[in-house]
Amino acid sequence: MALYLVQHGKSHPGEIDPERGLTDQGREEVAHIARAAKESGIKINAIIHSGKKRARETAEILAAELGPQMRLDESSGMDPNDDVVAFSARLDAGKNSLYVGHLPFMERLASYLITGSSVRPVFKFQNGGILCLDLHPQSGTWVITGALVPHIT
Repeated sequence: MALYLVQHGKSHPGEIDPERGLTDQGREEVAHIARAAKESGIKINAIIHSGKKRARETAEILAAELGPQMRLDESSGMDPNDDVVAFSARLDAGKNSLYVGHLPFMERLASYLITGSSVRPVFKFQNGGILCLDLHPQSGTWVITGALVPHIT
């Protein structure tokens, strides 16, 4: 079982779209990653997203590819500057859940889960990319088991 962390797809700046919905490029990149996730055999039971439009749209694109029966849930606590320690207490690797949120929250959450510190970066997220974590069977600590990113840089 695994935990998947996703930064929402590329979004419009606030002066163009006050709700900051996804750009066409953002939609295309998320759809590409969703297809790659499906082809690689990723199985998701639920997708949880923040209340922001760009996260919801990203979640909807991922769900459309990974299964129309996919449960989508909106959750508080995943906005850019929310408390990763408090949020981490709500995570369960046994549920194969995918969380769609924002920077710097997602990078700080991954850092906290891996190192115990939210300020020690362990992964540089890309818009629409997926980071997979799981609990190590011997140590019981979180480890990175894979990633799908739109661009190799």
